[in-house]
Amino acid sequence: MNIALITNSKSGNTAQLAQALREAFAVSDVQLVCDVELPDAPDTTQLEDAAGQALLADAICVGFWCDKGSCTEGVAKLLERMDGKRVFLFGTCGFGGSQEYFDQIIERVKEHLPQTAELAGAFMCQGKMGPGVRARYEAMLAKDPTDARAQALIDNFDAALAHPNVDDLDAVVSSAARALGL
Repeated sequence: MNIALITNSKSGNTAQLAQALREAFAVSDVQLVCDVELPDAPDTTQLEDAAGQALLADAICVGFWCDKGSCTEGVAKLLERMDGKRVFLFGTCGFGGSQEYFDQIIERVKEHLPQTAELAGAFMCQGKMGPGVRARYEAMLAKDPTDARAQALIDNFDAALAHPNVDDLDAVVSSAARALGL
């Protein structure tokens, strides 16, 4: 099977998932015909090049970081070009820990796929966030030490520091293998 791997990773979390897929594909019968890391804000030429390469593959794995509950605009534009393709989505988000939350993100992201595309499967996990995020949460808590929401945000931030972990990396590989019949 020929697979395209296209990744958009802001902090490196989604890139870790992509690396796990890359390593799994290397020891299987999969031929990676396209392996593209899109910059945070890809220009039209970069999107066109990635889409053109990806369309040559039997299936396309698209990795993204969660931006306001969905994917970035660049990934959305790329997905819109996946006419008639089998697509496996994978990504990371700072919030979460709940499959229900991850499923909501996937639902929003898959809306960018054309009706002729097949969503073969998806995987999401939590990913660590930058220290500036925790500083914002701490400032919220400093203003009101009884703010339960601010404390919950800090607790979530701390839990996210351990992700993606080995279990997440194993899970993205098994999810892709199951979804793509590898």
